[in-house]
Amino acid sequence: MQQTTTLLSDELRKQIEELALHQHREPAEVLEDAVRRYAANYGLDRLSETLGRRAREKGIREENIPALVKEARRENEAREQ
Repeated sequence: MQQTTTLLSDELRKQIEELALHQHREPAEVLEDAVRRYAANYGLDRLSETLGRRAREKGIREENIPALVKEARRENEAREQ
């Protein structure tokens, strides 16, 4: 594992240390977990934006989704038989 130096505000540093203490973890573990979660959420947000754009391009609106889900489920069930 490589060491990285990061400047944090005193308030944020204190919050991280308190979380680490309550979770019986090292502050570095808390930060690493937070960055992993942030990266995962960022990826999901990008995917959501891409899928939303594609749906708009195809003229799919939110009210169309339940019918499209039912149709996809029927198709999947037919393929499984």
